[in-house]
Amino acid sequence: MTSPDLLLALLADARLPVGGHTQSAGLEPALAHGALTPAGIPAYLRARLATVVAVEAGTAVVARARCLVGDDLAPVEDAWAARTPSAPLRQASRRLGRGYLRLAQRLWPGTAALPALGRTPPRPLVLGVVAATAGLDAARLVRLCAHEDVATVGAAALKLVPLDPADTVAWTLAVHPEVEDLVTRVAHLTRPDDVPAGSAPLVEHHSVLHDRTQQRLFHA
Repeated sequence: MTSPDLLLALLADARLPVGGHTQSAGLEPALAHGALTPAGIPAYLRARLATVVAVEAGTAVVARARCLVGDDLAPVEDAWAARTPSAPLRQASRRLGRGYLRLAQRLWPGTAALPALGRTPPRPLVLGVVAATAGLDAARLVRLCAHEDVATVGAAALKLVPLDPADTVAWTLAVHPEVEDLVTRVAHLTRPDDVPAGSAPLVEHHSVLHDRTQQRLFHA
């Protein structure tokens, strides 16, 4: 059986072929619309961990818990959608979800829960099923969701603004306490209604504006 720590390292790798390189986790529109400067990126990471990532991680954890006992995942998807009011962000998550689903079908063929996800599942739902299938515990799953978001922002920042790459590593280390707080906050969740509903209105608003922009590097 694959070590859960090895699986966590593999799934958190930026080279994972699921399309993550097409996303900036909202950084590109935030910079483009003047809501953020490079100096504010560390605070932006913390704000996302408290809101957007809490929704994603909570959804993934609940999906994992329900998958382990064979419960229907549709209520989890409904809870996620209700907490993600931006249509462009929902579409971006479903694009990434398809990439994760394709990878999961290759790595764990025949897993009964994978077809139940449908053809366009959101990313956190697929991550929850993958965690249940591969033996990844809830705490590691939350760390995966959090690290991937931080890494996405860091990778996008290097393409959007002049930075020392070492800065992005420092950001990752600096937000580790917030990541562990998020583990404490959501790793125990089991019900769709328990998924956090933290609001990030500017992220949502900028995603809609970004979706109408013709000149851009990232989908979202």
